[in-house]
Amino acid sequence: MIGVAIPIPDPYGDALQAMRESFGDPLANAIPTHITLLPPTEVPAASLPDIEDHLRAVARSERGFWIRLRGTATFRPVSPVVFIALAEGISGCERLHAKVVSGPLERELSFPYHPHVTVAHHLPEEAMDRAFKELADYRAEFEVWGFSLYEHGCDGVWRPQRDFAFGNDHSD
Repeated sequence: MIGVAIPIPDPYGDALQAMRESFGDPLANAIPTHITLLPPTEVPAASLPDIEDHLRAVARSERGFWIRLRGTATFRPVSPVVFIALAEGISGCERLHAKVVSGPLERELSFPYHPHVTVAHHLPEEAMDRAFKELADYRAEFEVWGFSLYEHGCDGVWRPQRDFAFGNDHSD
């Protein structure tokens, strides 16, 4: 299973991961802090070279943009998630998402795309409320350099496989 996401750079990524852990989220250390572009998706191993070619082409066609994170929001009661909201960079994420989920990664999504940074997921209501309150004044901003391809292991851990930098003809 793979996923594609914009990693949240440090110090923000590490700090939000520590906060997620403090709320009791058992996935805190298994999932790097990120903005999803392609949710976990089953793909045949044989299609990975085509998928990587596709992601390289997407990255080549893009340029950096700014993300400004501000405050919390939630998908409750539809989905038990508390997240940090994007105050800037939504259109850049939407454009990038649309390109990523085309070609060999075209698929129907369970929910409309809404870029966000999860900080609490499937936790007791008290923990969700605490996450919502404690991060209500959260602020961060950074420039997006590209995105990463992750493998989702059977153990639930997201493992970075390859980075795709914007405007480059190759990936790291």
